[in-house]
Amino acid sequence: MATIKFQLKEEFIPLIQLLKYTNIAESGAHASEMVVDGFVYCNGQVETRKRYKVKSGDIIVFENETIEVK
Repeated sequence: MATIKFQLKEEFIPLIQLLKYTNIAESGAHASEMVVDGFVYCNGQVETRKRYKVKSGDIIVFENETIEVK
């Protein structure tokens, strides 16, 4: 399982943007599809809101990729 450490520059980042910036999703449309289809977890819970505000301390998981948000 790969772990990506992502440093926030603002208070939060929308979930689909985070997936794009970390290259887990190929595009915004791909990121939206991943989230809506229930494949993305935030802090151990399925997250289906595309605009979910990811904040410092959140852990996002998609398949074998983990993003630790600082």
